[in-house]
Amino acid sequence: MKALALAAALIAFAAGTALADGAVNAPRIAVPAHDIERGETITDADVVMQATTPDRLRPGVVVDTAALIGHEARRMLRAGEPVREQDVRMPILVVKGSTVTMTFAEPGIVLTATGRAMSDAGLGESVMVQNPASFRQVSCIVTGAGQVRAAQSTENP
Repeated sequence: MKALALAAALIAFAAGTALADGAVNAPRIAVPAHDIERGETITDADVVMQATTPDRLRPGVVVDTAALIGHEARRMLRAGEPVREQDVRMPILVVKGSTVTMTFAEPGIVLTATGRAMSDAGLGESVMVQNPASFRQVSCIVTGAGQVRAAQSTENP
């Protein structure tokens, strides 16, 4: 009887240790610390790391706080819920229909022109810009608020 009690105690101890190790080694994901409204820019105070179960760790789920901080919520993000990469984006710096300054730079020459943005875009994202005089469109990369860098022309001259 003593042996049986000792065995039961050892099994309980081992199970408790396994659970404790599992909690320590559990996958961790970045989740909102509180509800975040659509369009809000996410700060360090808005995100916490949370242990999760492997079934919640799906492709596209953000596992690092750096992938959220400084980004804008594309939809309402609920506290404690996993965030997918497509749920956030860089903040919009170029608004569809707005006038932007387009820069084209090559060694020894820098050209600037104004154009009209054909879509919304964030820092580093691609946006088509239309020349209001010729109606030609140029593919550009957003470099700042209302600022783009010409990438290539979509039409042959």
